[in-house]
Amino acid sequence: MDAKRSSSSPDLAADIAPDIATPLLDWYDRNRRDLPWRALPGKTPDPYRVWLSEVMLQQTTVATVRPRFAAWVARWPDFASLAAATDDEVMNAWAGLGYYARARNLVAAAKAVVADHGGAFPPTEAALRTLPGLGAYTAAAVAAIAFGQRAVVVDANVERVVARLFAIREPLPGARVAIRAAADAITPATRAGDFAQAMMDLGSAICAPRTPRCLLCPIADACAGRRAGDPETIPVKAAKKPRPRRTGTIFWLQRGDDVLLVRRPPEGLLGGMNALPTSDWIETAPDAAPAMTGAPAAADWHLIDARVDHGFTHFTLDLALAVGEIEAHQTPNIGEWWPVDRLDDAGLPTVFAKAARAVRAYKRRVT
Repeated sequence: MDAKRSSSSPDLAADIAPDIATPLLDWYDRNRRDLPWRALPGKTPDPYRVWLSEVMLQQTTVATVRPRFAAWVARWPDFASLAAATDDEVMNAWAGLGYYARARNLVAAAKAVVADHGGAFPPTEAALRTLPGLGAYTAAAVAAIAFGQRAVVVDANVERVVARLFAIREPLPGARVAIRAAADAITPATRAGDFAQAMMDLGSAICAPRTPRCLLCPIADACAGRRAGDPETIPVKAAKKPRPRRTGTIFWLQRGDDVLLVRRPPEGLLGGMNALPTSDWIETAPDAAPAMTGAPAAADWHLIDARVDHGFTHFTLDLALAVGEIEAHQTPNIGEWWPVDRLDDAGLPTVFAKAARAVRAYKRRVT
């Protein structure tokens, strides 16, 4: 095979497919990662744990997910217990993991499983796709790993392995059609779940983004990217556009030893989460004066000498922090008052947790 040529055609994929599954699965049997959501060899996977882990791992590292997964399954070990949880409980437990629509979809899917499927996941990829929040990737992963069905599972690690294996040099995201076709060609009919997890482990441990460890790779002999001598340049990523920058003000309103929290609207960014009150987040010049509109009550507001920077997928935030105090008889009829010394239990999203740490550090300095 010409290593300089894009290898995504079905014929080329079929040519190397026999060289992939057997050595990769042999390697996986010896080197599989010990992860709390994986079934031990010879044991039947728990579909609930497989699904939960796949949702938690989207845009989140294994190191971050491990303790959060353990705490979650200790509290909600199955679909029925999760379906009975309140939105507040779930959103607070999810705080800090980001992409909060995932948490809302977990509850919605659990309720659908209990109401429509007798409390157990349907075992087919097509049926799984009908549940809230289960897109193509998650449905394929659950079908393959939990139920042993042949399904094509392509996460970021698998995408990188396949792109290098076939030397697919079309820039992402356009290359994903060819990558999926190639992944389909090498996915075996048996042990599809183990194959998917083996590809994930290979991408994590061996076929790393910047420094692939080709000498340790069990499928290196079949890899067109390695033969071309530049596997680290694949996959080719399109140039990133600069993210818009937005500014705003977060308001810390204190009453004695308590601080005011509000619940964000159920839809939209950070929907349904506890939060500190905030102005709108708008695109302005970097040196524009902080917006003071949106303060939760009349108070002697003053800006502190600290700011919060935070990045979301589509924009970055530069937030000023305003501090004010209020007497009990002035309490606004919004939100909930939380003890400052228990604020870590409020389940604040990361951006508001950053703001809370900054304000508390400021107050320690000035008192």
